[in-house]
Amino acid sequence: MSIIRSRTPSGWRAAAVAARLCAALAALLCAALALPGAALAAPSSLPAKLGTAPQPGPPILYQPPASAPALENAPGSIWHAAPILVSGASAYRGGGEFVYQGYVYDDHGAKLVADRTNPMNSPGGNPSGGDLFSAPDGTYTYPTGAGYDENAANLIELRVRPTSEATAFRITLNTLENPSLVATAIAIGGTEGQSHPFPFGANVSAPAQLFLTIHGETAVLTDAVTGAVVPGPAPSVSVDLVRHQITVLVPHSEWNPGTSVVRLAAGVGLWNTAAGRYLLPRAEANETEPGGAGEDPNPPAFFDVAFRFNAQEPVPGTPGPETSSDPAWWREQAQSHALQAGDISRFHAEVDFSKLAKHVNTDMPGEATGVPQSGVFDRILASHFFEGQGADYATGGCGKASGCSGEMRGQLQPYAIYVPRGPVPAAGWGLTLLLHSLSANYTQFEGTHNQSQFANRGSGSIVITPSGRGPDGWYYDHAGANTFETWADVAAHYKLNPSLTDIAGYSMGGYGTYKFSTQFPDLFAKAQPTVGPPALGIWVPPAEPTGGEQTLTQRMLASVRNIPFLIWDETSDELVPIAGVREQVKKFDSLGYRYEFDEFHVGDHLALAINDEFKPAAEFLDTATVQPNPPHVSYTYNPTMDFQADGTTAGHAYWLYGVELRDSSGTAPLGTIDVRSEGFGVGDPPASATQFGAGVLTGGQLGALPFTSESKTWGAAPKTPAKDALDIQATNVSQVTIDAKRAKVDCRAQLKVTSDGPLTVKLADCG
Repeated sequence: MSIIRSRTPSGWRAAAVAARLCAALAALLCAALALPGAALAAPSSLPAKLGTAPQPGPPILYQPPASAPALENAPGSIWHAAPILVSGASAYRGGGEFVYQGYVYDDHGAKLVADRTNPMNSPGGNPSGGDLFSAPDGTYTYPTGAGYDENAANLIELRVRPTSEATAFRITLNTLENPSLVATAIAIGGTEGQSHPFPFGANVSAPAQLFLTIHGETAVLTDAVTGAVVPGPAPSVSVDLVRHQITVLVPHSEWNPGTSVVRLAAGVGLWNTAAGRYLLPRAEANETEPGGAGEDPNPPAFFDVAFRFNAQEPVPGTPGPETSSDPAWWREQAQSHALQAGDISRFHAEVDFSKLAKHVNTDMPGEATGVPQSGVFDRILASHFFEGQGADYATGGCGKASGCSGEMRGQLQPYAIYVPRGPVPAAGWGLTLLLHSLSANYTQFEGTHNQSQFANRGSGSIVITPSGRGPDGWYYDHAGANTFETWADVAAHYKLNPSLTDIAGYSMGGYGTYKFSTQFPDLFAKAQPTVGPPALGIWVPPAEPTGGEQTLTQRMLASVRNIPFLIWDETSDELVPIAGVREQVKKFDSLGYRYEFDEFHVGDHLALAINDEFKPAAEFLDTATVQPNPPHVSYTYNPTMDFQADGTTAGHAYWLYGVELRDSSGTAPLGTIDVRSEGFGVGDPPASATQFGAGVLTGGQLGALPFTSESKTWGAAPKTPAKDALDIQATNVSQVTIDAKRAKVDCRAQLKVTSDGPLTVKLADCG
């Protein structure tokens, strides 16, 4: 049974209204809050539904996986293998297919001379004024005309299989609007050290016996030595625009690999239909020509190269000759240098056709060309949201709270993941969300201690960095939904322990840490923002934040009563003024919540990233667990952060849900509900006096970094007589539902209410 009570504020002394409802009402209340089409039950790797309240977090976290045509096989086709979904990896699939998975949005070509019109490196539509920490190493830019979408030559997958009469190749591109604009070349066979130039003016070489060139619906097989077309029937080509796939059948009469081991290399570029050859970049892109070649009259044609494996492409922070002079923000730096030299010999696969004939099924774990099982790598997810194909850095900038589609517009989205080595813990891996900075991308933490030290603690925590759909989404709208889609994708592929979930981030990622923990506090055990602004943009009190008052998380900090915070900031931070940070910390302190604030006194905004020492932060996160049913729940609801169409609505925490504001007018409405259950038989833990201290962070790249510290801790919760009562305080809240069973009260619970206006309190599942 459930009971509904409408209780006016104490002091008004109005009569309470009570009515009994059947137990089905509680289920209806939950269903009304769910996103249409949401899964009824989450996988065990996701937080469980407890009682009548919605599952923790936003509805999008529990949506069934999205269907992406580019990751599917056409019904009735010869292709049956599932995609790998791990970039820079290859595998043999049991149906007799060899599959290589490429990198998403890494199609930046050779490292020549930057195109000054490149929207990724100039203000354009990006309010950050350029992608300082996500600028590609390759310099190529696409023509601005229709069909190129800043992404037309991005290879997602290349697979091969023998049939009874031919050898079949399938190319999947991230963007495919007009096949005549794109050309793929595959080098077949050859001997290491004996390179030949790809035909049709590619200006790139690789070992080969034959070259297969595909453009539009045409394919030609040529002799690598003579350049002559191989006699026999021409390869057939079929194009699937829906799936962005091109299948080519090379008759055995032209080439038959038998059961041999065949060397393959491949690249994708743009095609000049009128000239019958590759379309080469010039200095600057225009409507019909690509840019980024400087004054080179014969630049390499390829934008993207296949068979680049995870161990070959540098990650940010990895030492070596290719990272000493230019950092790697995308997984394409080795590609850009190889194309600069005009030789892609180092990128190839050795395909064993005898294994294909035997239908061998292996991910080749532990092999350099196989699917990585642990450490750092990139995965691909299919998003529920996309607006067209390709990318839009020219006009797709975000940097606002009103909405963000992001620069990475396509359905396939990359993300970085670090999987600890060793066996999966019996209860599953922990999960740490590590959110990237403004002007950075999902690879930001690959190769850093921020990632590895967070991962290798306790029994191990998988660390993920979502794309955020670009460098400046501030975790709003599609950029915010992407975080939870990424989480759901990880939960679908790895065994997670939902109680071991933490959130952290650097700079804009620090803001995301504040934002998500205040919106959805019952998802996280602990939080650790580093140089994170309390609001979108700049906040120097008493002025309003540049991103608007509605983005200020200080107003929402009541929500994190049950989440301890470790906050790292810099006194002389030029991008995150310390005045705003100190006001944020002052709010933590006045609330009596658990926190530690370390204020570093040497360095600027990037100092802690350059220093790269996060062991104390990892020790803080430790193995703390989410408390699903705390005796005291405080929640501040900010509906301006809801994006209902994305499934990122909030309005619930722990055993409180259905929170509605009495007054939602204005640009920054807010409501706070605070409920302490006396049914647990404990009072609030006593907060310590504010502690002050100092310390030095050692072990990093910059030597000793001194800091001052302030903190507050909690003592043990005092035992109190268990009572069937709820103490409720509300500000600008008209309605709230309480799962009575989880709050350890029943239908007859005494409601002690203090409110600034009429408040309806609904008790559900109260027995």
